[in-house]
Amino acid sequence: MYAKPATNRQQTFVFGLGDTLDRNHLLFRLARTINWEAFGKLYHPSLGRPCKSVRLMTGLLILKQLRDLSDEAMVEQWAENAYYQHFCGNA
Repeated sequence: MYAKPATNRQQTFVFGLGDTLDRNHLLFRLARTINWEAFGKLYHPSLGRPCKSVRLMTGLLILKQLRDLSDEAMVEQWAENAYYQHFCGNA
């Protein structure tokens, strides 16, 4: 009996966070203009506990100052706002 080869008819669409956001949004444009690598010189990779990415730490501090938020409010808004997440490098 002849069996047809299995074909995968299901298409998978995988989009990154940055693919779904408006590229003209202020935070999207600001994220492209900042030289994130320059901040890496301020952190020593082998001192202290392993850290989060420099972009995440720096991005959260920038957003916190721009929006005048407390630490708790910053974490809550970061979890809910895709533009904040993209700005901090979670794209």
